Amino acid sequence: MHSIGVLFCFCTLHSKYNLYNNTLKPWEISMAIEYKTRTQLVVETIREKILSGEITAGQPLRQAALAEELNVSRIPVREALLQLEAEGLVSFEPHKGATATELNVEQVDELFELRAMLESDLLAASIPHLTDETLAEASVLLERLDKALGKENAANTWSELNSDYHNCLYSAAGRPQTQDLVNTLNKNADRYIRMHLLWAGGISKAESEHNDILSLCKKRDVEGAVARLKQHILGSRDEIKAFLLAREQANAVS
Repeated sequence: MHSIGVLFCFCTLHSKYNLYNNTLKPWEISMAIEYKTRTQLVVETIREKILSGEITAGQPLRQAALAEELNVSRIPVREALLQLEAEGLVSFEPHKGATATELNVEQVDELFELRAMLESDLLAASIPHLTDETLAEASVLLERLDKALGKENAANTWSELNSDYHNCLYSAAGRPQTQDLVNTLNKNADRYIRMHLLWAGGISKAESEHNDILSLCKKRDVEGAVARLKQHILGSRDEIKAFLLAREQANAVS
């Protein structure tokens, strides 16, 4: 039996970003005691099983079985599954319960290339009509997003603020049909966006890239802003694909 019942706390070194990569900046390092609850430990265990391929796409995640395997009650398992749903790794379906979501490289290509095409058109149409008030709103959203990116267990907040920020910049385009298509694409891409922020290096780049796009919008540099947005979206695509391919190769070897 894989027991995590006795693992409650341990000491870690942490900073704003080192929870997601191995790079530590000396001025960001601080010593702190990080207490991990049963729920956090269950989240980490199930997440690893999904990302390693031990739990496959579409596989049912039975709370009773997981609770028994991990030697915990059903309560932390239920809470962990809800958090993993927020991260895009688990979905809840009527009459079926929780299942592991599919992570597909081909789908990443199509979703992010469509996003780059449609969102670039929206941004180009929007920039000439963006008011100072709208740009100020985008700045506030970006500040809130940057703060949220430094917090653990905030995947829902990241996703919502990221969408709000981008949509704010597109809001003056006057193209509601295109915006609806973009919203649908982003819902389908959401689990990959969260994955990029959590595990594929997205946090370290998101802040500077978002700031660049906003700065170019304020300068009314349509060509520059569109080029930076495409680089932002397609760069995310490439990093997510690299992460998924490395995961597939590791699973094949094991």
